[in-house]
Amino acid sequence: MVKRRPAILVLEDGRTFHGEAYGSVGETFGEAVFNTGMTGYQETLTDPSYHRQVVVQTAPHIGNTGVNADDDESGRIWVAGYVVRDPARIGSNWRATGGLEDRLAAEGVVGISGVDTRALTRHLRERGAMRVGISSVETDPRALLARVRQAPEMVGADLSAEVSTAEPYVVQAQGTHRFTVAALDLGIKRNVPRRLAARGVTTHVLPAHSTVEDLLATGADAVFLSPGPGDPATADRPVALAREVLGRRVPLFGICFGSQILGRALGFGTYKLGYGHRGINQPVLDRVTGKVEVTSHNHGFAVDVSGREQELSAVRAPGRRPGVVVPDQVIETEFGGVQVSHVCLNDNVVEGLRAKDVPAFTVQYHPEAAAGPHDADYLFDRFAELIEGGKNA
Repeated sequence: MVKRRPAILVLEDGRTFHGEAYGSVGETFGEAVFNTGMTGYQETLTDPSYHRQVVVQTAPHIGNTGVNADDDESGRIWVAGYVVRDPARIGSNWRATGGLEDRLAAEGVVGISGVDTRALTRHLRERGAMRVGISSVETDPRALLARVRQAPEMVGADLSAEVSTAEPYVVQAQGTHRFTVAALDLGIKRNVPRRLAARGVTTHVLPAHSTVEDLLATGADAVFLSPGPGDPATADRPVALAREVLGRRVPLFGICFGSQILGRALGFGTYKLGYGHRGINQPVLDRVTGKVEVTSHNHGFAVDVSGREQELSAVRAPGRRPGVVVPDQVIETEFGGVQVSHVCLNDNVVEGLRAKDVPAFTVQYHPEAAAGPHDADYLFDRFAELIEGGKNA
């Protein structure tokens, strides 16, 4: 039995949980969010969209299959902290190359185990995502609470440049090359260019500070806006780039944070969800096909189609619920008509947009699904069809 140091978790409203150190011993701060996935903890930990977030795993047993060299979605662990109930004593899987706790400790990720994650999750559902601190060096909850309340909030956080690649790189198409895509890296996951490569697409991944000229200099047939962390209301530079791409009628596809960027470029606002969507079992209606998909999500912000950005307050109140009506009709924008193409059936959040007059569409969730279901993998085929249509126009 591993002997662990005592640890405490303190939320910004003062709620305190006691447990034991898991991973690195120390102290960390971030936004507390929960993930309902029963599998895929390694992909979650290495997803850049979790930058500055403390992830609570609702699945009770974590670490059962260890870690391996193949399932990372980036080059490092990005979560600010990790909360689990029952860590596995032994990781057992034929693909495993090490244990989860050893990996967390090696990368300096402070975690806590032995926490009643059901109670913690219910608290976050009722009160909303909030700042949190975990410490295995501080024993006084009041002292830790004071530091939690000094930590930066997620609203107003401009984080995409912090997780972006420093240098461009290329992921080659598998088999016959069909198209070239320039991907703006705002926190891209490795499975995105893999899914494109499987369709004969060569992907040039470029830093977040790239210009439209940088993207098109790759010979791109289309542009991709990647997922990423932070508040989309702060991402003025990617929004301006997206507007330039739309103006040049270059095919454009955005996922998650990229969907919010494209939404802003079209003139819509964004707002912070109460506790977000994070898991691999979210039901989404595709209004184009009429089918319901089980999908993978990781987002704390969403697009608001109820008004234009200039009509919305700069910062939405955390916990604001979306309107109960998502329009079926075409919404007129500076770039022509736009339709809401996908809707979450749990809470009616906008999960996708489709432009009628320019070659662009988005989804708020993750068709690359690492980990997760593959119901939405067809969206990469839809992107390829959009590019093909542009080349034949």
